[in-house]
Amino acid sequence: MTFADHVLQFNAALDFDESKLPAGIRIMNPFNGDNAEVTRKITQTFYNKYYNDNRERRFILGINPGRFGAGVTGVPFSDTKRLAEFCGIDVNEFSTHEPSSVFVYRVIEAYGGPELFYENYYINSLCPLGFVRKNERGNWVNYNFYDDKQLYAVVKPFMIQSVEQQLAFGINRKKAYCLGRGKNYSFMKKLNEEQSWFEEIVPLDHPRYVVQYKSKLMDEYVDQYMKLLE
Repeated sequence: MTFADHVLQFNAALDFDESKLPAGIRIMNPFNGDNAEVTRKITQTFYNKYYNDNRERRFILGINPGRFGAGVTGVPFSDTKRLAEFCGIDVNEFSTHEPSSVFVYRVIEAYGGPELFYENYYINSLCPLGFVRKNERGNWVNYNFYDDKQLYAVVKPFMIQSVEQQLAFGINRKKAYCLGRGKNYSFMKKLNEEQSWFEEIVPLDHPRYVVQYKSKLMDEYVDQYMKLLE
């Protein structure tokens, strides 16, 4: 099996019993939702294009998918705009804009483009499925696994199992990268101490943080990523 085969098989099997979640929180599974057929088409095209080999790659881990990125397209930190512009993958059924995706593809371009970047790196999240919760206005918004102690306790075994399944794809275990220097890094570091996944974890500023709070310094943050990525 190629790396792409492993990823696609993993995605197709992703499942979590929503009834186990704390009240008011819903699971977000793009591979088993209203747009599942389109998402599968997107991911098949993407992974077969960039991962149709057996190369070893370094793991980059985010928090959990968002509503306008992987929560819809199935490709971590990739909205429909970036998939079309940088990867040549047009999505006609819907259109999404994910702020984090803007920065991630700035980094990918600085690295040398999607072909070279994805040849060496594989991106996913500590929790490969996302969560949403209603806010005070009654709108469903993104929710992180670490925002609720009960939620984390429920999904922790699933997260551990998911990471370990992906390690078998051909992941370099000497060094991994964590998107987020705060809570995500704290949780990933603790899990790594318990599970001994990687020899070293390198924290990176989260793309959403850069876009939302440091947009004028985006080039400097891209340079920081370049210094830390190998």
